[in-house]
Amino acid sequence: MAHAPRRNLVAGLTVAIVALPLALGFGVSSGLGAEAGLATAVVAGALAALFGGSNLQVSGPTGAMTVVLVPIVAQYGPDGVLAVGLLAGLLVIALALARAGRYMAYVPASVIEGFTLGIALVIGLQQLPNALGVPKPEGERVLVVTWRAVEEFVRTPNWAAVALAAGVALAMLAGARLRPAVPFSIVAVVAATGVAQVFHLDAAPPIGDLPSGLPAPSLAFLDLSALGSLLAPAVAVAALAALESLLSAQVADGMTVGQKHDPDRELFGQGLANVVAPLFGGVPATGAIARTAVNVRSGASSRLAALTHAAVLAVIVFAAAPLVSKIPLAALAGVLIATAVRMVEVGSLRAMAKATRSDAVVLVLTAVATLALDLVYAVIIGLAVAGALALRAVAKQARMDQVDLRADLPGEHSDEEHALLAEHIVAYRLDGPLFFAAAHRFLLELSEVADVRVVILRMSRVTTMDATGALVLKDAVEKLNRRGIAVMTSGIRPGQRKVLDSVGALDLLRFEDREYATTPEAIAGARSHLQGAGLLPTPQPDHRTVAERERTR
Repeated sequence: MAHAPRRNLVAGLTVAIVALPLALGFGVSSGLGAEAGLATAVVAGALAALFGGSNLQVSGPTGAMTVVLVPIVAQYGPDGVLAVGLLAGLLVIALALARAGRYMAYVPASVIEGFTLGIALVIGLQQLPNALGVPKPEGERVLVVTWRAVEEFVRTPNWAAVALAAGVALAMLAGARLRPAVPFSIVAVVAATGVAQVFHLDAAPPIGDLPSGLPAPSLAFLDLSALGSLLAPAVAVAALAALESLLSAQVADGMTVGQKHDPDRELFGQGLANVVAPLFGGVPATGAIARTAVNVRSGASSRLAALTHAAVLAVIVFAAAPLVSKIPLAALAGVLIATAVRMVEVGSLRAMAKATRSDAVVLVLTAVATLALDLVYAVIIGLAVAGALALRAVAKQARMDQVDLRADLPGEHSDEEHALLAEHIVAYRLDGPLFFAAAHRFLLELSEVADVRVVILRMSRVTTMDATGALVLKDAVEKLNRRGIAVMTSGIRPGQRKVLDSVGALDLLRFEDREYATTPEAIAGARSHLQGAGLLPTPQPDHRTVAERERTR
């Protein structure tokens, strides 16, 4: 353990080198400028590391958040984004206090994979204007902006910007395969900046002037009269911050042995980071999956690594702002394009698409919705479709099978009596869930029962029942009773009894005294009913002595 602090310091330095171009690039992409990305990485990175629920999580500006912020910037301006970030932070803290972190486990892998694929596509397309060296066209939809950027490039090609962006992206992608330990993002950006300076590439504009330090904290951006209109985008930002941060922490746990994050504390840390970061001009932050993965692979084992990452970036802000300001925007675009490509795990996508047709549908739908709509709508659509398909699959497990009475007949009976009972009584065993997605199918099957006088429903294997299932059962009993068919039930569980009682189904059964604990008791009740209707002979009392009965055996 003696080397743990040094190992964490080295991991933090490595992550900072990787994070610098990403923080700059995502700041530029968001529309608030490179300085906003740096402020977020420093302030939110430090606070989330201190107060979050993961020892390994690295937080800062991310591509997914940038995707959400672009239309918010277009509609509400930079001050609106800062206010949205603060509101979103408060909402995430509220989620933490409500202990909502545990529900991350209910997000299906197909939704997460589709979401990640969609984000990667959007991030890559968002970089095209800078990569092509054209002014960013007007528009909120990424596909529209991309098309207009390509049209502008065709009119006035800028091959210098394309060469810088392509060179940086290819260097990062090839370098990651050949020398994974080397931070090729910073190497490629330094090389591209050098080329732009030596050859005076005016066609590849730089980031521009950066402040030498963080601004003093301020709430000047907050317009209380506009908060109502900002609540909806704040909910979207909060949902994304919570989802991506918990997903990233989950990924970090999976890459290590013995590390386990606290989801509610993680939400609190991310919420606090997002409340404070806007005061320094920072954009909303989340846990960053790529940087967290670099942190883990670099040997991090404690929060010291993430804190070191934030401290190193702070030093860069204060000491190297003039150098950073010379980085070409095309080079940052190349970094983000390579990052988008590396986000797509082809093997995982192929496995998910092959798993089941439902998984493939949810994955594709979530990815398309992410690209065409926005991330929060995409997740909602993905969850809704995944839930509907899951309900459909569960509903298919529900069965109603006719069963033979012989095994449950008490005592000894002649074949003639068996035949007589089978002629008038039919027994069904209900298996699986009896709820809204499956109940009406049972109603149709029960309504088609004909030519019998008693139906016995064996319910001990019903796994769950909701109000719809109880109402359908009550409706079926009433319909059969109107046709002169008596319904007996057996094996109703305590949990089902409460639901049946709430809709009046038990009153219906109790009124006729037709609810029984076991199937043999239900059969005995059915026999009594048939004897009362004159359809079965009433057994005559045997007045013989025990000795006389023994002699006749």
